[in-house]
Parts: sequence; C-alpha cells; structure tokens
Amino acid sequence: MLIACVQTGVHFASVDQNVDDVCQKIDRLGKQGVQLAVFPECTLTGYGYESREEALDAAPTIDSAAVTTLVEACQVNQLTITIGTLIRKDRDELHNSALMIDGSGLLGRYNKVHLPHLGVDRFVDRGQACDQILTTQSGCKVGLGICYDSSFPEPMRALGLAGADIIALGTNWPVAASRTAEIVPPARSMENHLFFVAANRIGTERGFEYCGMSSICGPDGVELARAKGAEETELIVDVDLEQARNKRIERTPGKHVIDRFADRRPEMYSRLADPIVTPPN
Repeated sequence: MLIACVQTGVHFASVDQNVDDVCQKIDRLGKQGVQLAVFPECTLTGYGYESREEALDAAPTIDSAAVTTLVEACQVNQLTITIGTLIRKDRDELHNSALMIDGSGLLGRYNKVHLPHLGVDRFVDRGQACDQILTTQSGCKVGLGICYDSSFPEPMRALGLAGADIIALGTNWPVAASRTAEIVPPARSMENHLFFVAANRIGTERGFEYCGMSSICGPDGVELARAKGAEETELIVDVDLEQARNKRIERTPGKHVIDRFADRRPEMYSRLADPIVTPPN
C-alpha cells in the first residue's frame, strides 16, 4: 500500500484557500498512485485561535461545501485522506477533529480527547472516545489521533488493540515540541508493532513557529521516511500491512520470541484506569 505523509503550511482562518491547496496535493498524490494520505492537525482552519467565538466563526460544519469538495477530489484520484479541521455544530459544539474521507464520502471522524492548554484546544469540546478504527475500501485499518494524544501511550495502545494497521496522527508540533517529533513516532510504532504516520505542519501562526519533522515509522520503530526540517514536503512509502498484522516477532526461532500484545498482563495494570494516579508512599 502506497501511503503519504503531507507536511504543509496552513492559511489561518481561510478554509476555502486551504481546501484549494489540499485538492492540488490530492491531485498530485493521486497521479503517483498514493492510496492513503495523512494531513496535519487543523489543516483546513489553522490552530492559533484566541477565543471560542473566533474559532466558531472559522470552523466549517461536517456537511459543508469544504468536505464535499474533498470527497470529490478523492473520488477523482481514488485516494483516501485523513485531515485535521475544526468542526462546529451550529454554535453549540466545537471540536478539533480528524476526518477520514474517500470518494464515497466521509468514512468517519475522530474528536481530539487529550487537550493541552494551547491554541484552540483551550476552547474546544473534548472528544469522548479514542479507540475507533476506520477501514479503507482496500481493507486497511486506520486509527486516528491528533497531536497531544500521542504523548500518552494508552490511547495509542487502545488503537493497536482495536486492530489498527496504521495510526494516522495529524499534529501541530511547535518548535518547542521538537523532541516529541523525534521520539514519539518511533516509540509508538514499536510499542504497538504497526505503522505510524505523523504529519506535522510548518510555518508561523500567531507567534508559534511549527517544526515540521514529519515521519513515517515501521512496526519495528525504524523511520521509513523523515522530513529534514520545516520545508514543505510529501513523504511517500510503500508499506506491507502484513508486517503490522503479525505481532509475533521471532528474532531467533525458539530462543528469542516476543509478542507485545500476547505478552501483556493487563490484570497488573489496574492503576492505569484510575482518574488520578497517586504515587505510592
């Protein structure tokens, strides 16, 4: 399966302009035979809003012309995308969302669960689930996450346990989060023995500079492709999904065999479900 990680800039609060840019990229990727393309967090809207009202004014609805246009572009190019945007429902709900879209329409939506005190995440409503798996027409199982979600191993493991072949993470990592961009994608891919696509944005918005450093990592945690810095680029990798589906790793047959799912002992981890974890005395 040919997958792409799109590292791109964003026009703040200009959905139509961002949709035009994304459609151009979809056309280009489609011509190269890409089947799944992952775009950054808040690609359609930008991120650095200073109030809920300002964000509501910019956010499209799920049935907006912007989403319809992306569906049409995916249909022409026989491509599936995951893409970040703010989504509102009237003036009552506002989410930082990741959409999965192909030529048949909206396959599904994930609303960000882990919200840092940063940008628009200070004002959006929290998502209610983080283990949803969406399936492409070719049978690839995709788990969606957004930026800060990946700083917690639990939701990434939940996606792995739910059967994800690929975790598609749209991010807005600023320069201060460069170490996260370096460390988290290979760690999460290796922990869960799956493909991990981290698509970060670039450019400067409302005083924040974004670091780029997007990557695609394989089930062994090895980087298959990495953006050198904060340039606009599209990382394209041909992946074998069977590598992610076989969790049993035989490094030396009969002598060194591990399975990070089968070898778990969840009965030992009950504290992980506590709302507040208090360290023992």
